[in-house]
Amino acid sequence: MSHYNSKKILLALGSNVSNDLQDSYDLVKKSISELCKKTIKKINISNFYQTPAFPIGAGPDFINCVISAYTELDSLALLEELHSIEAKFGRKRLKRWGQRTLDIDLLDYDFNIKPNITYVQEWLNMPLGQQLKQIPNQLILPHPRLQERAFVLIPMVDVAPDWMHPILGKTTLEMRDALSLKTLNEIRFFIRSD
Repeated sequence: MSHYNSKKILLALGSNVSNDLQDSYDLVKKSISELCKKTIKKINISNFYQTPAFPIGAGPDFINCVISAYTELDSLALLEELHSIEAKFGRKRLKRWGQRTLDIDLLDYDFNIKPNITYVQEWLNMPLGQQLKQIPNQLILPHPRLQERAFVLIPMVDVAPDWMHPILGKTTLEMRDALSLKTLNEIRFFIRSD
């Protein structure tokens, strides 16, 4: 993979496949291996964290991590590949924010804003109740909810603390530190057994 054609990306991975956190951890690790086969290179993986399902009661706790990496795929081809890997590991899109074997979110693609700043800002400002009912009909970059999610920002600080949100103008660290202490304390470091 030539650095010239590569785009820097950030991915969030999570699984709450069962009540056994080790099962979810193992599945995320296997999916990272799958991603490395042909989709991403030069990866940096955060620590792994145990996080409560969102919304509360939507299933067992998650194992979450964030990856910083490079890809030669364009953003839409990359998204298609991420969905393909999710499906390979048993993901079925039956219910928004429900229990899932594997979730891979494209957080950032080379600091791009897609499809345009107006559309992204609509999603940034959308109330939670409306988010629960409405699903985007196209790729939104950066991910429109990352600034609100401790389960994304805490591991993201491990691999991209100085990443700057291209619309909000805040770093990962600043966004994490803006979250409530209660929210931050819900995320726990996962001690894995490899």
